Amino acid sequence: MSDFGLRSKMIVKDVMSSPVITINEEAPANQVAELMDKYALGCIIVSNKEGKPIGIITERDLVRRVLAKNTKPDSFKAIEVMTSPLITIEPDKKISEAAKRMSTLNIRRLGVIYKEQLVGVLSSKDILAVIPELIEIIQEQALIESENRIQEAKEEPPSLAGYCDQCGSWADNLKQVNGESLCEDCIAELESEE
Repeated sequence: MSDFGLRSKMIVKDVMSSPVITINEEAPANQVAELMDKYALGCIIVSNKEGKPIGIITERDLVRRVLAKNTKPDSFKAIEVMTSPLITIEPDKKISEAAKRMSTLNIRRLGVIYKEQLVGVLSSKDILAVIPELIEIIQEQALIESENRIQEAKEEPPSLAGYCDQCGSWADNLKQVNGESLCEDCIAELESEE
């Protein structure tokens, strides 16, 4: 992963896995397993004859739909093993939105679609991998905001409510001038005399 810099919102394209390994819907299930092993993946995207993503096959799908039935993996096609439809998200969506979608739908992976093309896969593991960095970003932002508040407090003294030391009238925003609490009108008079 690259250095994200200081940005308040991390987005899907920052952490997704790309390029995506896909397989044709007619391919046998053992070929899916071979690709998962070859590329050390937990899922493969299934595409139709036109190359459009139509589903996903996870390790769990292989176990539940092939191995648990004690049948030969090459007797099943990818389309018979996959989970469909493929749930997707856009690359410019916030990581928090992707995590909520995964949690709501009880899934661990989302296809990432940009201009109707599959450009990546986002997994819960991808999100977990960036949590330490997100915490650092939040800490840095809190520190910067705290320093800004301290600087602002130093630059502009707080206004006070009370009676003006010069004219004696009530004011909601007295300012300290030469050791006296003055209202805006008296401050303006002083400045015009100078």
